[in-house]
Amino acid sequence: MSILQISIAAMPLLLSLVSRSSKAIAPCLLASIFTVLLGDEPHRAVMAWCVGTLIAAVAMREWLRTI
Repeated sequence: MSILQISIAAMPLLLSLVSRSSKAIAPCLLASIFTVLLGDEPHRAVMAWCVGTLIAAVAMREWLRTI
């Protein structure tokens, strides 16, 4: 995988770190790891990435709601 692909795969983790929700960091980390590991099989990697991004998006929404 190239640096660009790895940085895109790490996006859910980075979003969960910004949201500062400790409950969302672990699942997003696992989704990012699965995305990198499944990089040879694009359909499975996209599913893992989408799940991680969805979890991170909900955490971001809750964080923005508290502001």
